[in-house]
Amino acid sequence: MNSHDQELLNPETMLSIPLKKTDPVELYVPLRKLVASKYSESDAQKVESVLETLNKCRRDMVERRADLSLPMQRDCLIHYFKCLSMVEPLFTSISSDADPILFVWYDAFNPDHQDGVSSQLNGIELEKAAVLFNLGAIYSQIAASCDRTTALGRHLAIEAFKVAANFFRKLLQFFAKHVVSATLDLTFLFAEFLHLLFSAQASELELHELLNKNDASYAFQQHRCALAFRSVYELYRRAYVTIKNDSAARKHFRSFDRTWLTHLKEKVPFLYAEVRQRESSILPQSDRSHACSTVESCALDHDAECVTEILVRGICSTKTQPFEIQTRMYVDLILSEYNPFKIMKDGKLVAYPWDMPPPYPTDSAILSSSLSSSSLSDILGFFPLKKTEPLNLYESLEKLAYPWDLPPPPPYPTDSAILSSSLSSSSLSDILKFLPLKKTEPLNLYESLRSYFVLKYSESVANRVEGLLQMLHKLRNEMQRDDLSLPLRRDCLILYLKYLCMIEPIFPMNASPNPPIFVWYNAINPQQHSSQHNIHLEKASVLFNLGALCTRISLSCDFTTIHGFRLAMDALNDASRWLTRLSYCESRLASGTFDLSEHYTKTINNQFRNLKSMFPRPQSSPRYAYSAYNPVKCVLFAYDPSDVTEQFLLGYCKGYSMIQEVCERHLPWETPPCLDLLSEVSPVKIKDGNLVSNATLEPPNIGLMHATPAEVAGELMKSENVDIALKGLINFLQSKYNTSK
Repeated sequence: MNSHDQELLNPETMLSIPLKKTDPVELYVPLRKLVASKYSESDAQKVESVLETLNKCRRDMVERRADLSLPMQRDCLIHYFKCLSMVEPLFTSISSDADPILFVWYDAFNPDHQDGVSSQLNGIELEKAAVLFNLGAIYSQIAASCDRTTALGRHLAIEAFKVAANFFRKLLQFFAKHVVSATLDLTFLFAEFLHLLFSAQASELELHELLNKNDASYAFQQHRCALAFRSVYELYRRAYVTIKNDSAARKHFRSFDRTWLTHLKEKVPFLYAEVRQRESSILPQSDRSHACSTVESCALDHDAECVTEILVRGICSTKTQPFEIQTRMYVDLILSEYNPFKIMKDGKLVAYPWDMPPPYPTDSAILSSSLSSSSLSDILGFFPLKKTEPLNLYESLEKLAYPWDLPPPPPYPTDSAILSSSLSSSSLSDILKFLPLKKTEPLNLYESLRSYFVLKYSESVANRVEGLLQMLHKLRNEMQRDDLSLPLRRDCLILYLKYLCMIEPIFPMNASPNPPIFVWYNAINPQQHSSQHNIHLEKASVLFNLGALCTRISLSCDFTTIHGFRLAMDALNDASRWLTRLSYCESRLASGTFDLSEHYTKTINNQFRNLKSMFPRPQSSPRYAYSAYNPVKCVLFAYDPSDVTEQFLLGYCKGYSMIQEVCERHLPWETPPCLDLLSEVSPVKIKDGNLVSNATLEPPNIGLMHATPAEVAGELMKSENVDIALKGLINFLQSKYNTSK
């Protein structure tokens, strides 16, 4: 390529767009009046927190934007969109004599144009469309601001451009056709153009990565590059044609930045020439499978400059991805200390401010009064259990227990009738005997990992990943604490698994004189154990414990309430997902004790459908439902349309699902985990290219561990103003933290 061609393929030349601006509007007062008049004052009190947070989010979008970092603006917009989705049903019932709510939004590219302002009375469609536009815009700015001279910066930019493209795809699919009197930037044409543009830029950055790879035969490398050039060309061509064929759009862009159209006009013929030149490199279908089999690991994996990118890439890989968030939505709504939206006792909904760091106080009243493992048999006493003969678990599994060090490959010979019959004939409480929590030996993971990075790379590289190593060590110690409640222990395990996925690419640590040895005991027969330098043993054991914990949570729910029943369903779904992940992704790689075998976990999993059918059902509830919320039909299980909190909850589920779908990477309903590392509330953050632990979260987390539920509730009740009450709670937790040191 000549110098001009190299400039056209320069990753530094990437376009981003400005955010739309809006006028202030008061939402809390008119919406609270509406709820109180249409429903009741008590109903208004149940959703008051959501309305206050909704109002704060919008006020911060207008007044604080200049003071917020790009990730913080993103967090605020996502929080606002979820709150907005919760109150959406209210806008269909605003009467003519109610307090009006006027939304005014300005064109992002030309706000001073005669058609550059759009206003709509009580028009929530305009509001949601504008917020989606701004989410796409903020992700484009995040992508453009990444240091694309580094591997980590390029990786983050690719993911952010993809998400930006997805937001504009969602805008053109659901909102652009329905917004009345929209400015030009909200029209179908502009949404389609921006979707194509940011898809093209993400693909172009991926093409740059591909051109620098050397992990395949020459023929296959040329084949991949030829296909990539064709894909990038097609996206840029469609984007340019979309604008070129519309005179109003061309004029609009020229008033914003004349170089945009010039940039696209030069890109298209250049890429087309590359495509024509490389067409002969595309392999016939019959030769591709052989060429693909020669692909080796990426040479960049051994480059010290790419270490942080390798670790971040670990949680984005399809091989390591542990998250299927949709089944956890309702569980997180009630139990997760990292979810700012909460269902509290008696159906009250709480939305903590977007800029309040976790942990967020939860209300475990939806669960039974005791959650300790020792009292689970008492908790299950209300189940109508069948009479059964005493079950000798060890005799049942005696013929199934093979030595942990039996040479692979599995599966080992089994008599499935023994385990299946034992489970099917047992009571509900007996299933917990088949899913006890696995125990592990203590391990100084921090020292082992850090010494590896120092030896393999350098002291400075070890310092760059220090925060991640510290968090891994802390979480591994915390996950074995029997004094933690089941919800807190679940949060700990999920975070630990996430960060395990980040360090997976560095295993096996052959260069280390002191590699970590993971020791895990058989959950069914603790006399057996497995001891390996194998991260898949660690991941498999964590997945097993997540399945066991979620099963206990499910069986600990208060089935007399609809929220308890929904939670029980989705907690059991959550357990099933973790065990499915274990059986299909980690079991064979772990080569651990029998409880981690594919056969054992599948057999346990097969019992969950029957277990769910035995749940005591609330009156008037449907006969069967798979989960609390069906994202395909947008239906909430046992939904009561006359209940305002149910309307808010259904709106939250829809908004949550849309955000997750827009942000998907490999699986449905999945947020790109690497972009979460930019958030101010992430336990491990990317800062200046380093992985650092988030010090701002430590005081409230430790403070909450030393506070009683009564103390937390007392602090929250000291003021009717949510902001004041929450600030008071943070100060209280800070004092608890200082006392505990």
